[in-house]
Amino acid sequence: MNDTPLAQELSQSLQRLTAIDAAVLAKPANTRIFTVSNQKGGVGKTTTTVNIAAALASKGMRVLVLDLDPQGNASTALNIPHHAEIRSLYEVLMGEAELEEVIQISSELPGLYCVPATIHLTGLEMEISSAVAREQRLKTAIQRYLETTMTPPDYIFIDCPPSLGLLTINAWTAASEILVPIQCEYYALEGVDQLLKYIDLVRKQLNPKLELSTVLLTMYDGRTRLAEDVVNFVRDKFPTVTLGSVIPRAVRVSEAPSFSRTVITHDRRSPGAIAYLEAAIEIATRGAQLGR
Repeated sequence: MNDTPLAQELSQSLQRLTAIDAAVLAKPANTRIFTVSNQKGGVGKTTTTVNIAAALASKGMRVLVLDLDPQGNASTALNIPHHAEIRSLYEVLMGEAELEEVIQISSELPGLYCVPATIHLTGLEMEISSAVAREQRLKTAIQRYLETTMTPPDYIFIDCPPSLGLLTINAWTAASEILVPIQCEYYALEGVDQLLKYIDLVRKQLNPKLELSTVLLTMYDGRTRLAEDVVNFVRDKFPTVTLGSVIPRAVRVSEAPSFSRTVITHDRRSPGAIAYLEAAIEIATRGAQLGR
């Protein structure tokens, strides 16, 4: 029967994939630098980082992920080694290596690259706490890289730890755009007002170009009234920057990192992969409309 719920869902998924495949993305005039931030843990921050990056790479973009979280989960999802002996973002921030020297190629997709995190990042804040311009180290490294590389990326995504420490401040100082994932659950907006205050503080003191450009709703469960209430609340609070795409709570999204993969390559036809592909297209399209 073609009118069963499963048949309807499969038909809709096929239509969405057809539209995704037909979408042609314009490359940005200059590298767009995003930091993916939310000091609240468990909101899908790293998952969003790697899957948006992979989705854009699958559409022909050149994408670099900077893993700034000592846990190295973004590195794992992109199948990038990040044991203690690997040269990583730590060496860059300590002034011991240039960014281009530590970039690794992800096996996930052509055009997808990563600078891994290692456990050494855990102690970095103490090591550079008294250093001059300690908040500017990542920004300086990225600027040098973009000025000297022959093949600048179209997008850079910085995956931050779930805290508002020096690593996150380095990311905010280096980026021009912030992408905030917000999960569709009861405590979704807990801490968001504080996050906005810190962003405003960094904008005033360190990076006047920084803006909250994108809010992405994650872990949506359509069976609950609560999830729909959160969606409506977030859209009312951030009407101009909340994406129309919503990421569902999905098994394939959760299990992909255990295979050192993104959901885009793990199961491209799954609801989670389709939603991330649509979100990535929306980010690129909105940016083009705004001249980014």
